[in-house]
Parts: sequence; C-alpha cells; structure tokens
Amino acid sequence: MSPFPIFAVIIGILTIICAANDYDWFMKSSKAEFFVKVFGRDGARVFYGFLGLFIIVCGVIALLFG
Repeated sequence: MSPFPIFAVIIGILTIICAANDYDWFMKSSKAEFFVKVFGRDGARVFYGFLGLFIIVCGVIALLFG
C-alpha cells in the first residue's frame, strides 16, 4: 500500500484547519500570497478550505480504489 493516500488526507486536514483558524504563518506564506492578493484574505481562506476538502476526497478515493 502506498503512503500517498494517507499523506493526502493528513495534508487536506491540515489545510482546512489552517484556513479555518486563519493562521498567519499559513496565509502569509509565499505560495498563499498570490491567492490572498487575488481573492482577499477571507476569499483565500475559503479557497484553501475547498482545496483541503478536494485533497481529502482524492486521498480517500485513492485509498478505496488504489
């Protein structure tokens, strides 16, 4: 069994937690700055929430069918 699906679920959960709690270290990272500029901080938080959910779903699908 590949560790990728479990890693994906953990990363997805971490992404949702960081977006929900509005952690500065997460939202001020160089990769997140683009989305903060485009969507605003609250919009970037919503984007990262959906991104985390998508990553979790991909990990679960890989666990079930991989």
